[in-house]
Amino acid sequence: MMQERFLSSEEYDEEAYKLYDEGDYEGALEMLKEGLSLYPNAVELYVGMGYARLAREEYAWARESFQHALILDPDHEDALVGMGELLLRFGKKENALRLFRKVEALGYDADMDLMLTMGRALYGAGLYVEARDAFARLVASRPDSAEAVAALGYALQRTGNELEATRHIRRALRLAPELHEARIFLGHVLYDRADREGAMREFEQVPPSEHWDSRAVWRVIELNASLRGVPVDDARMEPWQARLRELESLSDPLDRLLAEVEAQASGIVESVTDHQQLELFENAPLADREAHHLRTREGRPFRGTWHEIVRQMRDDAGFSHETVSHYMRRLSERWREQFGLEIPIVDPESFLTAALRAGLVQRVDDGPAPAG
Repeated sequence: MMQERFLSSEEYDEEAYKLYDEGDYEGALEMLKEGLSLYPNAVELYVGMGYARLAREEYAWARESFQHALILDPDHEDALVGMGELLLRFGKKENALRLFRKVEALGYDADMDLMLTMGRALYGAGLYVEARDAFARLVASRPDSAEAVAALGYALQRTGNELEATRHIRRALRLAPELHEARIFLGHVLYDRADREGAMREFEQVPPSEHWDSRAVWRVIELNASLRGVPVDDARMEPWQARLRELESLSDPLDRLLAEVEAQASGIVESVTDHQQLELFENAPLADREAHHLRTREGRPFRGTWHEIVRQMRDDAGFSHETVSHYMRRLSERWREQFGLEIPIVDPESFLTAALRAGLVQRVDDGPAPAG
């Protein structure tokens, strides 16, 4: 009987990467552990272990894996980038930037994967200027990369340079018309500029199955109704409605719970089916019946419970088709883009009280609102 051949360290690394790429981080870890038991000095396996731990948010273990890799090879580019990304999670900006600069100094400033990883790590940490600069250096060396050009566009938008951001996104789409994420981004920019026809044109160029942003799908349905007079329940809208249902089924439990509670409060359904979930909110903000009187920066007054005020704001803004949680996310994103403020969307009370502290809405203490 022929003895079974052991995999090489490179083969263990390749198999682990396949599992990692499929989102099977546990399987990747097991593969890497097995490989390290046979090849304890394999740098690539330690690097893979670091990234798998990072994906699982096991930061202490990830740090140990990257440190072990860097002891074996102090100039290993992937280990340096992984350690830099990890340091950003702990707010150690300067240390992370030092590692990223070392990677570029080693000659990897034109490496697509490494530069995109570094730029995205900076972007994810809210370091938009640094991310913009990293993407700009990549674009300078790889001007025909649609992915790099689009990434620069996203970072430019975050730094407030919307004109240049739009120019880069359009350039990315000329390079790669199938870059759906960039096209949806452009659609949102046009929509916010009140170019509704342009927004619909961009949104509809992306097949429903390739949409992963429920807000964009909502906008397709809304724009068809307002610009073309196509009812939301028209058969032509069914592919979009079906995609919206799919996306909303993937939403987190809080989104679903808020939608159910809102539907019950609006009389849309007789009862919420999961009573155990409702028990979580017995003493939470949604159960608060105290009336509050607020005014937006535009002077629009709203009165009611925290939940009722957010619902009134949503309806007044013309988004009654959205759930309260979706509307809070929309408004929070807009405030972040306009003012650089992070407003939590855990529930209506925390959302509005944070907005009050930031001065985005004001409390009115002048007695009951006038009738009518």
